[in-house]
Amino acid sequence: MYIPKQYNKEDYQEIKAFMQSYNFATIISTRDGRPLATHVPVNIMEDGETLYITGHVAKRNQQWRTLDSSEHILVIFQGPHSYISSTWYEDEDVPTWNYQSVQVYGNSRLLTEDELITDLTALLDKYEGHREHGAIWDNMSEKTKSQMKGIVGFQIKVAEIFAAYKLSQSRSEADKDNIIDTLLTSKNHLDHEVAEAMSQERKSTN
Repeated sequence: MYIPKQYNKEDYQEIKAFMQSYNFATIISTRDGRPLATHVPVNIMEDGETLYITGHVAKRNQQWRTLDSSEHILVIFQGPHSYISSTWYEDEDVPTWNYQSVQVYGNSRLLTEDELITDLTALLDKYEGHREHGAIWDNMSEKTKSQMKGIVGFQIKVAEIFAAYKLSQSRSEADKDNIIDTLLTSKNHLDHEVAEAMSQERKSTN
């Protein structure tokens, strides 16, 4: 994706944390020249200096066949985004959109059955581990576990990362103040998240 210099994010640890927070990702591959996309929750794991994305899709979803030893798989992580009115600026300009987004390219392979169980266990622990009698892998019956036959696991070895944080960096401090204040009056939770992201971005650059 095209990223103007002022919006390019290069802090690896921050980007990794972003991917882990917004881990309902879009997996994009191609089959016979046609793009295929699936929206799935994924795990983000690190082994040494290599970052991996793992997850699963339904076996009836034919995209899994494109993830068996494939190159140039694209994964998109979308964070908060918000419309920004130019009426919030001191001087006349055009409206725009603020957002945070990460795009990752990598090489994929399919998981073995044991690897898939490990991956499902990690995903369930993340969302169910804090609950009393949560639906973690070890608490499931063999009948429930057997549903794993209907899914296929994948792993993507990350090769390239592109991160864009467009948060009004080019605006004046007065404009930023007004944008943040206005977004915080909104009833849309995404507007509030963008306002918080803008505040954090200012702190990191001041």
